[in-house]
Amino acid sequence: MIVGEIVLGARDWLAWAGCLAAVAIVVLTWSYARSSGARGVRSIAGLLKAASIGALVVCLIEPLFSGTRPRPKSNLFLLVADNSRSLQIHDRRHARSRGQELQQRLDGKATWRTRLEQDFDVRHYAFDARLEPVKDFEQLTFEGDGSALAGTLASLADRFAGRPVAGVLVFTDGNATDISDQTSWQDLPPIYPVAIGSDDGLADVSVPRVSVSQTNFEAAPVTIAAEVECQGVAGKSVVVRVLDESQKVVERRPIANAADGKPLVERFELRPEKPGVSFYTVQAALEGEEKLADAPEKSAEATLINNRRLALVDRGGGPYRVLYVSGRPNWEFKFLRRALAEDEELNLVGLVRIAKKEPKFTFRGRAGERTNPLYRGFGNNDDEQAEQYDEPVLVRLGTEDKDELKGGFPKAAEDLFRYHALIVDDVESAFFTHEQMSLIQRFVSQRGGGFLMLGGHNSFANGKYQRTPIGELLPVYLDRGQAGPAAEGYRLLLTREGWLQPWVRLRSTEEEEQKRLADMPAFATVSYAGAIKPGAAVLAGVQSSDGQTLPALVVQQFGRGRAAALAIGDLWRWNLHRKEGAESDLEKAWRQTVRWLVADVPQRVEAETEQSTGEPSLPVRIAVRVRDKLFEPLDNATVTLHLKTPEGRQIELTAEPSPRAAGQYETTFASRTAGAYRATVTAKAEDASDVGQREVGWTVEPAAEELRSLKPNRELLERIASATGGEMIAADELDGFVSSLPNRKIPVTEAWTYPLWHQWPVFFFAIACLVGEWGLRRWKGMP
Repeated sequence: MIVGEIVLGARDWLAWAGCLAAVAIVVLTWSYARSSGARGVRSIAGLLKAASIGALVVCLIEPLFSGTRPRPKSNLFLLVADNSRSLQIHDRRHARSRGQELQQRLDGKATWRTRLEQDFDVRHYAFDARLEPVKDFEQLTFEGDGSALAGTLASLADRFAGRPVAGVLVFTDGNATDISDQTSWQDLPPIYPVAIGSDDGLADVSVPRVSVSQTNFEAAPVTIAAEVECQGVAGKSVVVRVLDESQKVVERRPIANAADGKPLVERFELRPEKPGVSFYTVQAALEGEEKLADAPEKSAEATLINNRRLALVDRGGGPYRVLYVSGRPNWEFKFLRRALAEDEELNLVGLVRIAKKEPKFTFRGRAGERTNPLYRGFGNNDDEQAEQYDEPVLVRLGTEDKDELKGGFPKAAEDLFRYHALIVDDVESAFFTHEQMSLIQRFVSQRGGGFLMLGGHNSFANGKYQRTPIGELLPVYLDRGQAGPAAEGYRLLLTREGWLQPWVRLRSTEEEEQKRLADMPAFATVSYAGAIKPGAAVLAGVQSSDGQTLPALVVQQFGRGRAAALAIGDLWRWNLHRKEGAESDLEKAWRQTVRWLVADVPQRVEAETEQSTGEPSLPVRIAVRVRDKLFEPLDNATVTLHLKTPEGRQIELTAEPSPRAAGQYETTFASRTAGAYRATVTAKAEDASDVGQREVGWTVEPAAEELRSLKPNRELLERIASATGGEMIAADELDGFVSSLPNRKIPVTEAWTYPLWHQWPVFFFAIACLVGEWGLRRWKGMP
């Protein structure tokens, strides 16, 4: 439909035409008034002659019908078709796939395309993960692994910036894989989406997303949360499975009577058998169809591609080294050492004082012997290197070599910073120099290490840690308040915050944990910690039979690291009540506690990956941070990545220094194959010495992302159309849409004018009226 307006080409004749029309009316009225014949016949005849004269009079003022229209071939109109894998879906009660339906709509012989190409310069494009021009839509394969709808529209806007684009007709199901919260639809030409596909009737079970969370709970440190969506399978049973890298089933969980349209979240708690990076597969399928991946045609589902997702589990970059310092041999170290011996990721190094330093002139041994006889027989017979009487007698346990801790507690940062956590037990502050205590504070705040003080006789306030650097980093004040004597032993109880921390609990359910606490023995040695510092959290307390309650486990963040105070000094009593053959709760508690201490401690080499969500065509950015022995950024390092692809290829990459931050190195890798990627990062210092290694991984699943939903996303398409000034177009209304384009806002138009007086219908109308009037008069016998 063409809409225009009528204008007068000869306005100067308007007055004369009016006068002529008035005279003609007067003459006609006078003539037919005097004529014989019936009044009705005379009236009709007069009106016919008046109409004829009126048409001729109107021609005197040259009426023109004018308007605007798109200038032929001056405006661009873009036809864009979705070429992604989701168009392979067959909707229920449809013989053709969505892609075949799309191709039928875009048939080059269609009437609407012929009309569109008459008025516009039509360009053809197809998109999946990227945009490509096409000659004909018959060549579409619908094998694309992504639907970069946002990127496609942005690319078209950039490509034709400053050129007259009348609109973009997009044929898609709307399931874009590159939409984010930052996606903007501004500065785009009018978008006219044509939704392809049916909204219902499909049977499908999908896993749209999985997430991994990790704790220090030893029984199940990893939780995989899988979201499962069902469509068209109401009332049927669905099975969700977790498989390891060898495709061995770790856990199988049936879900009876699945409901359509209601996402289910299944959480699987598991413990990886090996440290480092591991990959698990989460699969959801109709019961009995778990093994139909190789025969999808036998499945009742529309597709099986979206039935599984990969979950990446990174158990850290151990082994972690923990330094234990004690003022005397005790049972605590025995059980701690035994507990950590079972954990391959934790290495315990002990520095235990078995005698305090003594004056030179006391307790001489054999005649002429100047060294401490307590070390006799240890092979250090050289008087220059043997421990003297004025030095404490220390025993080193679990050291890497003979030089580690040879001089006692570390005095230099590079010696202490090689550890990830420090445990201080029953040793007074005088054991450390002021410089060593300041170094411990730097170890936590600057290096990001974990610090734990146990409640021995010489710990906390009794150890004179008030107003020392160690006292500053503790989560409790040591100079506030006094503890009253306990009538009997102390019973352990968890606070509200403690119940929320998995590493504090030892049982998976609250009922079992309550029973465990009730069965625990009473403790006799508790160091009063004092008031709690702001920002610290009390996770556990102890209560005596007379109702006195004291904090037992207090934690806080300190700088980059964390500090904890465990006020109980005889935890070893816990293990004495263990039943023969039963698992040791004390050892399990120690492992979880130490795991918490080292959980977020920085390594000298750390790596992370950054992926663009839903855009598999974009490379993965791998960022590596390298630090020196003082945990300062290390420049001029050589960083190499040994990458293993899903198909087993080995690729070596070199990371280059990044301008983003000192000590950071970056590289990118384009992941062309779907699956799991694993890379080992190796860093060497400028002198070619080893800095460290780190394992990192990522997953690429473009097909699963593409088919995470089979229902056309009409809401997204309507939002795009509304934001750009377009509108949704039904597939069977393309002819009407193209016909309406001249009446829409078009960038380049031209004016058109049709003179009505120059059209034959006008003169035909005048002659027809005159002939009709003459014939009526002859028929009725009028003069």
